[in-house]
Amino acid sequence: MKKDRIQRELCWKFSADFLPSPEDSILGISINVKDGIYPIHGLRHPVEGNTNGWYIWAGEYSENPDFFVPLHVAHVNSWNPLIEKYLGLAPGWRFLIAPNHEDVWQDLTLLEV
Repeated sequence: MKKDRIQRELCWKFSADFLPSPEDSILGISINVKDGIYPIHGLRHPVEGNTNGWYIWAGEYSENPDFFVPLHVAHVNSWNPLIEKYLGLAPGWRFLIAPNHEDVWQDLTLLEV
């Protein structure tokens, strides 16, 4: 599968462990990701139940309880096609992307949930 190969290559590039996010798993995402706002931030906590641990938002973070909405991974590309290739990063990893910008790093504090 092409998506799997792209995600594995990205993990290899950053010396990150690979843990896929199944299409039917759920992540938390801010509605404004659909609006073309940058940068896009992503962080991954440990997998729990049918959630894959990902929280993704665009622009500034908000403490508003409605800031994140649940979304199946299968629909991420329709919100923003730049995100999918990062969803194989294991829990404890973050990314920050914008057109012509990519930053990926490990943050082990994300494992302490």
